[in-house]
Amino acid sequence: MINHVWGLFAHPGQAWRDISNERQTVSRLYLSHILLLAAIPPLSAYIGTTQLGWSIAGGDPVRLTQASALPLALLSYLTMLIGIAVMGRFIHWMARTYSASPSLGQCIVFAGYTATPLFIGGLAALYPHLWLGLLAGTAAVSYTAYLLYVGLPTFMGIPRDEGFLFSSSVLAAGLVVLVSIIAASVIIWSLGVGPVYTS
Repeated sequence: MINHVWGLFAHPGQAWRDISNERQTVSRLYLSHILLLAAIPPLSAYIGTTQLGWSIAGGDPVRLTQASALPLALLSYLTMLIGIAVMGRFIHWMARTYSASPSLGQCIVFAGYTATPLFIGGLAALYPHLWLGLLAGTAAVSYTAYLLYVGLPTFMGIPRDEGFLFSSSVLAAGLVVLVSIIAASVIIWSLGVGPVYTS
């Protein structure tokens, strides 16, 4: 796992070739990669929001209670695990349009490795500052998109021009999933599972 994570940042083209040749199972990917890396953003956010807090207009730090931050962190963790499976299913469904025939498991493996920069970028939540979050988030999303465009043609064994269109479709679907998660969060918060601030 560590070799692939490092490879996706150091030499992504070769890393994608190695990953596609391995033919990992979904269970092995989740156990060795996703369960661990997907815990980085919620754990970092839990620590950052309960211990350090954030300041609004230079005022006193605002923190969440541990009791309210824990269920929010667990929900975000589960959402990421489910999001990887949903994106893998979408990639599998779209593959038929681009004359590729990967298994559902291969598509979930691809989605999991593509999301690696998003997981690593979650470390920025340890220090919940608006500009740091924006910079880290922008860098993570940009590199994730880069991995998607570089890796999808290699992983699916399709020409680059088809890979560009396929990657663009996947990116659009990922944005829809992200907006859906944000909308669901607002609905859940309105039902009383929202953040509670320390006094």
